[in-house]
Amino acid sequence: MNAIDVSVILVNWNGRELLEKALSCLYDTIRASQYQVIVVDNASSDGSAAMVRKRFPETILIENRHNAGFARANNQALKYASGRYILLLNTDAFVHEGTVDGMVAFMDAHPDAGSVGCRLYYEDGSLQRSCFAFPTLATELWTALFLDKLLPRSRYFGKYQMTYWDMNETRAVDALLGACMLVRREVVARIGLFDERFFMYSEEVDLCYRLREHGYQNYYLPTVSATHLWGGSSRRMRRESFLRLYESRVKFFRKHYGFVRTRLFKSVLLLSSLMRIVIGSALFAVRRNAAMHETVHNYLALMRIVWVF
Repeated sequence: MNAIDVSVILVNWNGRELLEKALSCLYDTIRASQYQVIVVDNASSDGSAAMVRKRFPETILIENRHNAGFARANNQALKYASGRYILLLNTDAFVHEGTVDGMVAFMDAHPDAGSVGCRLYYEDGSLQRSCFAFPTLATELWTALFLDKLLPRSRYFGKYQMTYWDMNETRAVDALLGACMLVRREVVARIGLFDERFFMYSEEVDLCYRLREHGYQNYYLPTVSATHLWGGSSRRMRRESFLRLYESRVKFFRKHYGFVRTRLFKSVLLLSSLMRIVIGSALFAVRRNAAMHETVHNYLALMRIVWVF
């Protein structure tokens, strides 16, 4: 048997249809690389595990009796992975022809690369931002004040989402979106994959941060691509997902930046929440919109619990 180049890991929770499409795309588009596919099902109740057993019997299936969270489930799968590289793939990310092979070839040619991410598109074909600067107090403050939206071409205010850049060239970046991200197995064996304190969100930013700390680069590769629905795998629990997002961001600050900057970040979150509640309430009064109503209540919930994180 040939050595395995890449172990693909997908974590699923009640996303049977998305998972089926993601797996079909994988098996239909990998040509040159030897690979294995590992699915961790987090106690789904929609028949996801049965679908995998029936449609993709060659897939390694791990069935959890409870929802272990995204980070822990990926770490579970790592114990079964034997590839030189690990592809972290969301169930709402559908790889295009040549993407996995291209990412493997890039890593083989760049020994300084700890990870590589591909170009991502929304379902309508528009470009999705898939690489970022590491979050800082400054980037969070610009976001809170809407300066990243008002001045997206500024290298200063648009730094976090890198909106000043057209994303048409291969380059080293701070962090990658974990929807479709290839990491070097030998490095992960030394520094670990995901920190399980991150139940969901920010775990890939933390991984990229640790890769950089150990002297490796995170690369963006625009010559290969995937379609990413962005939140398709978590939109069934919007309020919880929203709060988990900020809880994980607070944990990132606490882990890497210390107590003082974490407290300051929480203050920025309060400012951001208050501004969005005021603006959202005013807009809702003019035109009653369910999405705006939900946004206002999400930020109210965040304000109530931000100091608990």
